[in-house]
Amino acid sequence: MPPNPADFLPADAERALLLGRVWRPDAGGPVPVVVRHGQVLDLSAHASTMAELLDHPSLLGIARHGIGEALGPVSELLDNALAGPDPAGLQLLAPCDLQAIKACGVTFAVSLLERVIEAQAGGDPARAQALRAELHASIGSDLSAIRPGSDAAQRLKAEFVARGAWSPYLEVGLGPDAEVFTKAQPMSAVGFGAAVGLHPDSHWNNPEPEVVLAVNGRAEVVGATLGNDVNLRDIEGRSALLLGKAKDNNASCAIGPFIRLFDAHFTLDTVRQAEVSLAIEGADDGFRLDGISRMAQISRDPLELVAHACGPHHQYPDGFMLFLGTMFSPIQDRGAPGAGFTHHLGDRVSIASSALGALINTVQRSDALPPWTYGVGALLRHLQVRAQ
Repeated sequence: MPPNPADFLPADAERALLLGRVWRPDAGGPVPVVVRHGQVLDLSAHASTMAELLDHPSLLGIARHGIGEALGPVSELLDNALAGPDPAGLQLLAPCDLQAIKACGVTFAVSLLERVIEAQAGGDPARAQALRAELHASIGSDLSAIRPGSDAAQRLKAEFVARGAWSPYLEVGLGPDAEVFTKAQPMSAVGFGAAVGLHPDSHWNNPEPEVVLAVNGRAEVVGATLGNDVNLRDIEGRSALLLGKAKDNNASCAIGPFIRLFDAHFTLDTVRQAEVSLAIEGADDGFRLDGISRMAQISRDPLELVAHACGPHHQYPDGFMLFLGTMFSPIQDRGAPGAGFTHHLGDRVSIASSALGALINTVQRSDALPPWTYGVGALLRHLQVRAQ
């Protein structure tokens, strides 16, 4: 049975303000679009880039009422994206362009602490329970109440130091400073239906389903979307200094399908309470894995993470997209017992949340995918030609 495009849009799509980007072959490049009453409208008469559109003082008015050329039904656009790229047709792109693409790591302290407890227990459930009881006696009975940088977090830090279990990940998970890194370059993210890439050196990797905030050039959080922060566990695990190689590769960042703007029906509180589901379906082995991340369990508020990324210390005049982190780290065996999870080429990854829709991608090797060639310079040349 063919997929239903409604499955990839927010549950309340009729009232959602959805912005995206589409490649128009007849225009020779990308244009910002809005989804309105099931139709895709070109908004390039109001703003030439998504970064400019998100900065527009009449952003919500343009999204609701701005006049634009009709490009066809959104269902057809989504269908075409899943069918594969058609050079002669409209192509759905990642819904960001000039924005920096940043990401936060180790933002779910609860799952981080449990992983440390499991490692310290050596797989012995009884020992894990004893360790947990000891930690509760030190910092309280509710680990979810721990806030990074707090007195309770500092006491927990002392506990781990005493156990010889400290690491850079625990520092950013419990300390006052959040981990904020550059996930990908502007214009390099892939969108709904595209393949995501794994570095050929990696043999232990996984998707990371996340909510991604859209922040404009005035540091205002104006909306949110979904993202896959493709993760290479073996490369980053060798050294935290290999984060760049582990995170930033050809097609290693997926964002989409659309940015949903904040309004009376969709707010930061919606994000704070969101559930983000993950489904991985193997193309070659019938494998299936499902999981859920609950944003209510995040250890740093989304606005706190934005403040770590930008402020008096750092500005982003073109805005930025901010991955908020994930609590989901797949450990289900795939193949040999004890081998854990890693991707197979051809895996289908579905990341979904009721208020944001679903982001669908397949998995391939970065070096086997088309090279990234359309960057900021190409976009500027395209806009110059269109302005003539």
